Amino acid sequence: MLKRQITFEDFNGDKCTETHYFNLSKAELVEMEVIYKEGFEVHVQRIIESKDNAALIKEFKDIILMSYGEKSADGKKFVKNDELREAFSQTAAYQELFIELATKDGAADDFIIGVVPKELSQQMDQDKPNLAAKKSTAEIAAEQNIQTTGEIL
Repeated sequence: MLKRQITFEDFNGDKCTETHYFNLSKAELVEMEVIYKEGFEVHVQRIIESKDNAALIKEFKDIILMSYGEKSADGKKFVKNDELREAFSQTAAYQELFIELATKDGAADDFIIGVVPKELSQQMDQDKPNLAAKKSTAEIAAEQNIQTTGEIL
């Protein structure tokens, strides 16, 4: 599970910092593997190698929203549903996170490693592809004051 403090400017022009949670379960990862004939990781790698930025951006969006949810106070549930995803996708926090993942070198890699179960993230960290380095828009990150921090729980 990934706990992210995201700092952004809201739609009233006020600077805010909020905590958001992201997680992909083992079951969800298995589902992603079978959706793509060659497996999810190979699928994403092919998109990167083809330099199809539109397809890569769609994958970022899908992963962010698929992993987004709310942790119960007792920590026994992580609630994810279409209503929560839709609401989050309409926030300035989502926009800030999306821009960071799409433009900051290594940010997408770190996010994906953070949302998968710990035993898988250790393996991925050793052999992670550099997703963000293939983007032609990496300079945007330097031009923007993107202030997010992540904590893997």
